[in-house]
Amino acid sequence: MITTKRLTTGVGLLLATLAAGIGTAVPAAADEPPTASSPKVELVLDVSGSMRTRDIDGESRMSAAKQAFNDVLDAVPEEVQLGIRTLGANYPGDDRQVGCKDTKQLYPVGPLDRTEAKTAVATLSPTGWTPIGPALLGAADDLDGGESTRRIVLITDGEDTCGPLDPCEVARDIAARGVHLVIDTLGLVPNAKIRQQLTCIAEATGGTYTAVQHKEDLSHRVTQLVDRAAEPVVTPVATEGAASCAKAPELTAGLYTDRAKPGEHRWYRVNVLPGQELRASVSVSADRAVNPDYGVLLRAVTTHGREIVRGSESGTGRTDAISTGLRYPKAEADDDDAETAEAVCLQLSDSFSSPTTAKTGPGMPVELTIDVVDSPDDAADAAAFGLGRGWWFLGLMLLAGLLAGLLFGWISRWRVAVWRTN
Repeated sequence: MITTKRLTTGVGLLLATLAAGIGTAVPAAADEPPTASSPKVELVLDVSGSMRTRDIDGESRMSAAKQAFNDVLDAVPEEVQLGIRTLGANYPGDDRQVGCKDTKQLYPVGPLDRTEAKTAVATLSPTGWTPIGPALLGAADDLDGGESTRRIVLITDGEDTCGPLDPCEVARDIAARGVHLVIDTLGLVPNAKIRQQLTCIAEATGGTYTAVQHKEDLSHRVTQLVDRAAEPVVTPVATEGAASCAKAPELTAGLYTDRAKPGEHRWYRVNVLPGQELRASVSVSADRAVNPDYGVLLRAVTTHGREIVRGSESGTGRTDAISTGLRYPKAEADDDDAETAEAVCLQLSDSFSSPTTAKTGPGMPVELTIDVVDSPDDAADAAAFGLGRGWWFLGLMLLAGLLAGLLFGWISRWRVAVWRTN
């Protein structure tokens, strides 16, 4: 990929040089207007009073953040539309109501003027409160519109000081909009409570949390996240599972997102032709406090309710996501039935439960991957032999037990006969 980009850049420069030689102006790529598919990123910087603290490589947190921003702005890919929003940068007073509204867009999301953006960042000085929740809502509005990938990168050194608006709940609400906006968080203080809040914000939208205590690490991580926004990604399609197989939405190969409350059943439907194999996997993220000991089950079922195959997994509270999957290869059929697809219903259920203090809505994030491929010639998985259908497996175990019993009985009689003879 890197080689291809360099080759493309080199060809562009050569064409520009030749055009200049014959007096024809060729506009630079940076002058081209952004398209609806251009990725968008907004950096959200904490400028609250605590950012004066000098504990990052002998400098203040604010100074380290400014240097990191300069490095990041120099490295932003041309195709990325970037903006900057601040929180706690303008109000130095003690009025909580005013301080908790202190969030402002410092640089609008769009084509980047590096000099202008650096100048805006240089004027910042640690000032006020830490309204993380309102800042995230503002950033989501800043990135609204278009079909491109969108990412918020939050850099902060503390918890939100503007409750009861919980930043974690704000992130869940943003994720529930179905706009595929990812929030990544970077914490400048190794504090367990701060880590918990920032982790919750990130995981609610499929983002990441990173603890950063050095300037170089901060620059590298933010640059990495901005670059990631420019990488081509598969955009999940929002869907809504039904309460029964009959009403289930019909899905084709692709990546889907949904929301499921603890203990809720969700149904989806996939058509599988003879000679094809259905491959399905699901992940459920615990984006809130949950009780220990939980599990997830994915079943492939016929429209008449007979189970074909299942996949399951369990956990004990030591992980934030739990996944399982299944495969169902459908055998080749006679020529008359070659084009007749089988409707396979997928049932997703979980055994999550939450403490009484945790909200059940919106449901927990679900990511469902569906793929339909040519069935292997020599399938080796259990579903190919019907062992996932319960009674087949029971019959096999019964036959094995019968043979083992006959063999044991014959050996026992032979030993008794030898004992009597001797």
